[in-house]
Amino acid sequence: MSLLGDGSKSATRTPVRPQSASPKKKRHARAFEVDKPVVGAATLQNTPGTQGILSTCANPQCATGWLHLWRSRSRPVFEGGWNCSATCTLTRMEAAVRRELDGRRREAVAHRHRVPLGLVMLEQGWISADQLRQSLSAQKKAGGGRLGNWLMRQQGVSEKLITRALSLQWSCPVLTLDYYDAGAMAPMFPRLFVEAFGALPLRVAAGQILYLGFEENLDPAVAFAIEQMTGLQVEIGLIPSQQFQTAKQRLVCANFPHAELIEAASEAPLTRVLARALERSKPADARLVRVHDCLWLRMWASARTQSVNMVQTEGAGIEDVICSLVAG
Repeated sequence: MSLLGDGSKSATRTPVRPQSASPKKKRHARAFEVDKPVVGAATLQNTPGTQGILSTCANPQCATGWLHLWRSRSRPVFEGGWNCSATCTLTRMEAAVRRELDGRRREAVAHRHRVPLGLVMLEQGWISADQLRQSLSAQKKAGGGRLGNWLMRQQGVSEKLITRALSLQWSCPVLTLDYYDAGAMAPMFPRLFVEAFGALPLRVAAGQILYLGFEENLDPAVAFAIEQMTGLQVEIGLIPSQQFQTAKQRLVCANFPHAELIEAASEAPLTRVLARALERSKPADARLVRVHDCLWLRMWASARTQSVNMVQTEGAGIEDVICSLVAG
């Protein structure tokens, strides 16, 4: 992703050669015309999370012109761009909130399976028609409950078969808890998302792929938000229920980054709260994404790198703000 706040220009130098030099001397002169560093060039080129003297504000409506050359302010940095003032921070946050809320209006409806779980298992020969009828009857009489649980409780069907059938429904893999480290996974996203959406980060492979597990229903919206926030490719799958609950319990007891929960009656106060959070924390990087009806602002105290170790080991340098709109 390009850094919107990087308005630096590369410095060039035109070598000066003696005018009276002979062709042979000119060749020798050219041999010594190496690229030497230009004094002050380091200040003309920015790196993520830092700002040089010629940095430009990431707000396209910024009206300060060159006045920010004399400002000592180098943060906050939001979505790769530096904000030169609190006014510019608010303007950019308004655009980001509008972007995310517009996406909420286009969110797809809940997924509905074309083939029910019972029929999937019946077609695979894992249960009989009689077993399916009895479990459906018990489910109806009790007024609900998961069909898989009724099959396990009444018909002795194994949890492994239930999970395999669910994976066929979703066309996804069954994930394992190999190399699962709850403490390392806790900084991936707020504890609230584990409890509210049933998402369980399991491990990161090759520093690029995050495996995200669910108990019964996959949530692609959560996976997409985590991809946007972390920059990792997210692969989702199912975990057998008993293993999921055990792993979830270990995760919710781990140390998560500090999170602030906010409710707002309308878009305007919500935007102001998020902008104030940026101005208060002065992060080296920050990003806003939507997770269903929540807006998730994550702020990093130090500039992010391409390595996932930044996510795993520096949870103390991460701060989350989770906002939701409530009816007035």
